[in-house]
Amino acid sequence: MAETPDRRTAILQQAAAMFAGKGIASTTVREIADAVGMLSGSLYHHFKSKDEMVDAIVTSYLDDLTSRYEKIMVEVSGPRTQLAELIHGSLAVMEAHPHASELYQNSGNHLPSLPSFDQIKRAAGVIHETWVGVLEAGVASGDFRSDISPRVMYRLIRDALWLSVRWFKPTEQYSPERFADDIVSLFLHGLSPR
Repeated sequence: MAETPDRRTAILQQAAAMFAGKGIASTTVREIADAVGMLSGSLYHHFKSKDEMVDAIVTSYLDDLTSRYEKIMVEVSGPRTQLAELIHGSLAVMEAHPHASELYQNSGNHLPSLPSFDQIKRAAGVIHETWVGVLEAGVASGDFRSDISPRVMYRLIRDALWLSVRWFKPTEQYSPERFADDIVSLFLHGLSPR
């Protein structure tokens, strides 16, 4: 019995990579099963459908992200520090779920068909409101500029973070932590030299 969670995890990791790379519709259950070394019929012992796999991948990712954000908001004070921690936390969760962010970003039309779409919508709302709340607090405190809407700021930061999964590949010389520090620096200090 101890093998089931590991097998389930392996299936989800492979499915996430394939869904992110090929798309959900273009990925077959047989391809996923072949990639993890099992018969496609055996895969159905773990998941009833592709949608159940997508659902598990996306909800696990969003659950981790919202949990991380809740912890940050409880443990960290001040908009500048909260913003920095949200950036670091987002990238850490993306690293833990390497294909889930891309799958989530690319599957907006498919997500409403998932069984837990209401849960996904709630998580997306929590994520949005957390970021906008920090940015609005920063504008109110004078930490962030007031000439750009916090909702626009959020979208710019969000896209810089979430879309980086398409091109950012960490190396020994350029770690995810350094990447997060650079994003924080760019958004807090801009392009002008210090």
